[in-house]
Amino acid sequence: MTGLVFAVLALLASAVSLASPTVRSTAPTVVLDRGTFVGVDTGLNFQFLGIPFAQSVAGTARLRLPKPNLPYTGIHNATTFGPGCLQQASTTPVPPGLLPSSISNASAPPTSEDCLTINVVTPASFTPKSRFPVAVWIYGGGFETGMTSSFDGGVIVNRSIALSEPVVYVSMNYRLSGFGFLASQEVKDAGLGNLGLQDQREALRWVQKYITAFGIDPTKVTIWGESAGAISVGLQLVTNGGKTEGLFRGGFMESGSPTPGTDITMGQTVYNQIVAETGCSGSPDTLECLRIVPVDTLLAAINATPDILNPNQGLNITWEPRVDGVFLPESGQNLVAKGIIADIPIVNGDCDDEGTIFSVTLANITTDEQVSDFISRNFFPGASSSQMANLLALYPQDPAAGSPFDTGEQNALTPQYKRLAALQGDIIFQSPRRFLFEQRATKQPIFSFLSKRGKSTPFVGAFHSSDLQNIYGGGELTDYLVHFVNHLDPNGPLVTGETFAWPRYEPSHPQMLTLLDAPLPALELTTDTFRLDAISFVRNLTFQSDGIL
Repeated sequence: MTGLVFAVLALLASAVSLASPTVRSTAPTVVLDRGTFVGVDTGLNFQFLGIPFAQSVAGTARLRLPKPNLPYTGIHNATTFGPGCLQQASTTPVPPGLLPSSISNASAPPTSEDCLTINVVTPASFTPKSRFPVAVWIYGGGFETGMTSSFDGGVIVNRSIALSEPVVYVSMNYRLSGFGFLASQEVKDAGLGNLGLQDQREALRWVQKYITAFGIDPTKVTIWGESAGAISVGLQLVTNGGKTEGLFRGGFMESGSPTPGTDITMGQTVYNQIVAETGCSGSPDTLECLRIVPVDTLLAAINATPDILNPNQGLNITWEPRVDGVFLPESGQNLVAKGIIADIPIVNGDCDDEGTIFSVTLANITTDEQVSDFISRNFFPGASSSQMANLLALYPQDPAAGSPFDTGEQNALTPQYKRLAALQGDIIFQSPRRFLFEQRATKQPIFSFLSKRGKSTPFVGAFHSSDLQNIYGGGELTDYLVHFVNHLDPNGPLVTGETFAWPRYEPSHPQMLTLLDAPLPALELTTDTFRLDAISFVRNLTFQSDGIL
C-alpha cells in the first residue's frame, strides 16, 4: 500500500534513455467521438494525458456511482495530467531516517474532487490499425493516496519498443479514502460501496469504447497494479461472478491479491464520526448532507480518521474495499475459495519485507502481551487466547526470525519490531497470495515472483513497493511485464540475448522468480515454502474471521 507516492520514480524514469528521440513538427492528435485531443510527442512515444473518462463526481455528484463521459466535442489539450483525486493527509509522525526518502518525502501534486481522468501513452508509430496490446496501470497508496502523475508510462512503452514487442500504457485516477470507500449501513442501503473500484471499472469500459483510436486491440488488455492497485486488480477478477465483461484478459499484481474483507457496515463508527464533524448529524439523510457540505469540510473530517501508518491500527486500514452486496457480494478471499474468479493468466508476487514500513510507527508495542493485543484486535478479533499463543510461537520475538528477513540481529528498532513486521507482511500480503495460488494454480496459468532486492536498506530491507523501482526504472520486471502483456506469458528474450526462464507456478513444485541483490543479473528460482506452518496458521485464522471455517 504505497502511493505515499514515488516521486523518485519520475527521476529514475527520466534517466532511462533507450533511443534518441525525434520530435516531429506537429503535435499528435486523436479523434474521440467528435472531439480532437492534442497530445505530447516525446520522440519514441505519444502521450495523451488528462482525458476525462467519466462525468464529474464533484459537489452534488459526490458519493455517487461514476457515469460515462458525455460524447466528446471540440478541441482538447491532452498535454498534462489531470489533478489527482483528493488524498488523505497523514498525521502520524515518523522518526526521521526510518523510511526511504521516496516514501517519506513524496511531493504533493495538484488534487481535486473532479479527478476521474485517464492517460494513454502509445508508441509514436501507432495508427488506428496498429492493434497493440495494452497494460492498464492501477496505482497503490493504501486506498488513501496515489495518482497517475507519479508514474511515467513512457518507460514501459519505450522499453517495449526496444524489445520489438510494443505495448500501450493506460492509467486512470480513482477516488480514494472517504470519497471512494465510505462505509456504513447508509452507504450499503444506497448501493454506493466501493466507489473507487467502480471508478476503475468505468475506466476499463472507456478503454473498450475508445481505445481502438489509439491503435490498441481491445481484446488484449492486461490490468496491472501495485499494493492497493494490485488488490484492486484481484478484486476486479472476482467481481461480477468472475466474469470479465471482455474488459481484460490478464492480471499482473505486485504486492496484493484478492483480500479478506469485512461487511461495509463495519465502517459505521467512522461514518458516524465524519457525519458529526461535518455538522450532518441532524440531517434526515446524512449521505445527502455529505454531498452538499463544502469539500474542504468533508476532507478535514476524513483526514481526522486514522491513516495507514497509525500506530493503533497498522495495516488494519480505515479505508478499504468491503463487502457491499453489489461490487463485492462476499470478501475477495471467500470468492476465491468458491472458485468465483476470472479464469485468466495471472502474475502475482511480493517483496520479501512487506510489513516493515508499516511497523516503524509501532514503537509503543514492546511486550508479548501488547503484540497479542494489537494483532488480535486489528486482524483476528475472534481468535482465542490459545490461538494467539500458537500464532506468536510461530512468529517468535527473536529478531533473527523477523523482518527484514535474513538480516540476523540487525534492524531491531524495538524488541518487537521485526516480529510485527513479519506478522503484518504475512497477514496482508503473503498469506492471500499463497492461498490464491493453492486454489487456482492447477486451474489457470499463474506465475509468481519474490523481490529480495534492497536488503541493505536500513530498518526496512526489501520493503513494500521497492519492486516499483525495478519496473518503472526499466529493470527485469519491465521486460517480464511487456512479454506478459503481449503473450500472456512473462517469458521472452532479454535485450542482452540471454533468457532466464520463469516457470509456471505448480502447487507440487511452487517455484518463484526471485530478484536478488548484485551481482546482476541476479535472478534465481526459489521455492514458495518459506514460513509454511506460520502462513498456513495465519490463513486459517483469517478464514475463521471471515466466517468460512
